[in-house]
Amino acid sequence: MEKEYLIKLEKVNELRLEDAERENVLAFFEKRAEDLASLEEVETSNITRMVHVMPITAGIREDVAIKKFERDDLQKGAPETTDGYWQVPRLVE
Repeated sequence: MEKEYLIKLEKVNELRLEDAERENVLAFFEKRAEDLASLEEVETSNITRMVHVMPITAGIREDVAIKKFERDDLQKGAPETTDGYWQVPRLVE
């Protein structure tokens, strides 16, 4: 990362770095660039690509409808019902 680019990023992100802090940030990104360059030197043409490091299996269940409750049981606590639906007071005329 260039110093000019870092200064632009400071302005965009409303940061104020001292010169020493700016040098630390630039040194950090320079080290990351060196790390990336060393990784690019590794021979990987004979390696199988992976999407995930660990094998992932999808625990998919069957899509089966199960009726857990009866309508009458659910409406026992309702103050009022009409034709199997909860009856609520009218709010808007």
